[in-house]
Amino acid sequence: MKVLVDRSDVERFRELVAVRLGLHFDDAKLDFLADTLRERTAAAGCGPASYLDRLAAPAGWREESGPLAEALTVTETFFFRNGDHFRALLEAVLPSRATAPGARRELRILSAGCASGEEPYSLAILLRERLPALLAGCVTKIVAVELNPAMLRKAEAGRYSEWALRETPADVQERWFRAVGRDFQLDPSLRATVAFEPRNLVDEDLAFWQAGAFDVVFCRNVIMYFRPDVARAVVARIARALVPGGVLFLGHAETLRGLSEAFHLRHTHGTFYYERRGGTEPGGAPEPQRSERAPAPGPAPAPAPHPPDGSWVNAIQDASDRIARLAGTPGRASTFPDAARVGGGPVRASAVAPRGCPDLGVALELLRAERFSEALDLLHALPPESLSDPDAQLLRAVLLTNAGARAEAEAACARILEVDELNAGARYLMALCREQAGDLRAAVEQDQAAIYLDPGFAMARVHLGRLARRSGDVSAARRELGQALVLLPREDASRILLFGGGFSREALVGLCGAELAACGGAP
Repeated sequence: MKVLVDRSDVERFRELVAVRLGLHFDDAKLDFLADTLRERTAAAGCGPASYLDRLAAPAGWREESGPLAEALTVTETFFFRNGDHFRALLEAVLPSRATAPGARRELRILSAGCASGEEPYSLAILLRERLPALLAGCVTKIVAVELNPAMLRKAEAGRYSEWALRETPADVQERWFRAVGRDFQLDPSLRATVAFEPRNLVDEDLAFWQAGAFDVVFCRNVIMYFRPDVARAVVARIARALVPGGVLFLGHAETLRGLSEAFHLRHTHGTFYYERRGGTEPGGAPEPQRSERAPAPGPAPAPAPHPPDGSWVNAIQDASDRIARLAGTPGRASTFPDAARVGGGPVRASAVAPRGCPDLGVALELLRAERFSEALDLLHALPPESLSDPDAQLLRAVLLTNAGARAEAEAACARILEVDELNAGARYLMALCREQAGDLRAAVEQDQAAIYLDPGFAMARVHLGRLARRSGDVSAARRELGQALVLLPREDASRILLFGGGFSREALVGLCGAELAACGGAP
């Protein structure tokens, strides 16, 4: 007989799962949660209310944590997944660690959320084959933690299907795996190099998360499933457990935007990763650009970064909304009254509330009218405290970029990035400046960083697509321009005003379509 559960039971179950496992399930997953609740309730032989009461108690949760982890966690993975991460580790991170002051002769790596073991075993293979040439005499220690007991059992057995080895080179398979029927058994000597532990990343365990316990942490495709508050707590533990200068690899769809200020963003080998800042507390300068960079401006105090919130995946929208609020408007609609309409509407100074800073509202009007010099004169006349907010500085950087004042615009962007390395808007403006300076490689890197930090940033994709076409990379141009065409119709009008270079939405769509057609793509 099918167990009946109502919406209140499922909501309570969702909250318990969020608290105990940190996992976030939106309303679209309520049916999935209801099915899981029915299965576990039936297995427990009790009603939903009794089962949920049991979960709320520590003893009951200990009994159910394993089955729930098996039912609710994502377990798909394979050997050498996201190979650019491994290349960055071998060719950038480890050589850098070898020459760091006080470098130790022990390399300690954590695979957090290791699933069925493919990730830590991939690391074990690479380190066995490559580490002696990189760090002679270095001792390695790989710790892999996972909540799902079924996955841990599979990892410890070290037996995998051909599908799990689909990205594994044939010579590597031959050296480290033995065919057993239709499966492949990992070499026992490698299995012995990884220590597997059952562990819930949500739980605070000071004995495990000791300061400086690890040199490298892989935590890929894990925090994307957590609630923002849980993700911040987990990242804080990882930051504490990394040595200064230690590195963190996240999944390609994950960023630390709004989660932590304890890391520098790094980019190499076509991928991004994070390096723990040198001190024990967040602070310090961002990653130096490989290309020329304008000097930082004068001695005005650095503004405080934005407090993190749950909308960290949309950094540029946050910036544009905050600029509108700085102009004194009660909300986006009063500043951009027809923002929902394609192309958006004019910014009206009359909509600026007296309690705000009217000059910023006027500056937005002047930006729309492309009267950049007048807008800059207006901003320069403001008292320093009126421009202390980083988003007001971003508005100034936008005006400088549009006015062609490249050196000043780069200096403004550099100042923003000194405080907030994960500011996608400043990265995009820096890309425009680098293009003006003829440094196309750095322009591409900054665009890539902006897109990594905000995948929905349409203008950065337009620019990156145009740069790719300019360099003759037709495939990349089609990919980025095609994605931009998808994003532009739903891009917010305030973002287009700030970052569209004076183009309307329709003009940007037309430009993007023409560029795509020139690459042989379909607009």
